[in-house]
Amino acid sequence: MEIQSITFRGSFLKKADRPKEWFPHVAFAGRSNVGKSSLLNWVFQRRMARVAKAPGKTRALNFFLVNGNAYFVDLPGYGYAKVARHLREQWGQELGIYLKGEERLAGVLSLVDIRHGPTALDLELQSFLTALGLDRLVVLTKADKVGRGKRRQMQNQVQKTLGLSRPPLVTSVESGEGRRELLDAVGDLVDRWRKKDFDSDQ
Repeated sequence: MEIQSITFRGSFLKKADRPKEWFPHVAFAGRSNVGKSSLLNWVFQRRMARVAKAPGKTRALNFFLVNGNAYFVDLPGYGYAKVARHLREQWGQELGIYLKGEERLAGVLSLVDIRHGPTALDLELQSFLTALGLDRLVVLTKADKVGRGKRRQMQNQVQKTLGLSRPPLVTSVESGEGRRELLDAVGDLVDRWRKKDFDSDQ
């Protein structure tokens, strides 16, 4: 996938408010401090996603229209204890509704900090995605923070722990590593969704 244009379409929590076009969605999920907004801006090669000074600031689903025919969806970060409990519960409910019921969802990019590996909440998300039969792509962030040996070790560990068919992608916003591989993988998710959608119309 080559990114030619990006338009921020808005932040929405309720299903009724979300964009209605029949375009594939690629969702970005991860803990509040995993660097999700920074990674999105890096992928876009421009500042589109808001990078907050404190984690837990993404409080809705942020929709970015890419190339006029697909949506990148920035999901609320999870696991930030200082967010009020009722807000966490509301986000969780709406997030579950989105993941369970969004027919345009081509896949979910699950971001994991390479320094720490999957947390209990990351594992919970993976189990949820697997149970729903959703395509998932695990992406290790902040690769510049660890050495080559630790990186390979963590790739192997995460692949085994999450039952992945191939090692997770490794990315670094600081060094630029992994952007092309990530975009290619996202393009594959979108292409598979479009093929399934086309086949279902025949």
